[in-house]
Amino acid sequence: MKFFTRKRSAVSAKERLQLVLVHDRTDLTPAQLEALKDDLLKAISQYIDIDREAVQIGLEREGRSQRLVADIPLLITSRRRAG
Repeated sequence: MKFFTRKRSAVSAKERLQLVLVHDRTDLTPAQLEALKDDLLKAISQYIDIDREAVQIGLEREGRSQRLVADIPLLITSRRRAG
């Protein structure tokens, strides 16, 4: 079980570092970026089931421009067809 605890801690630390780096590159505060992430996940969750534990959101830089990149794994659900 210690392995999973360390892995989660490492993932959590990586996410915090990414938030700090994003803050350094944009005018968004870490709180604003976290709120943006929460809002995105809330909106997407209204339409499809997602794996919130595996979501990765960050910024990528291309030359002088930046883009918000989201990796949001979808959960497969079996739905019965009406009929």
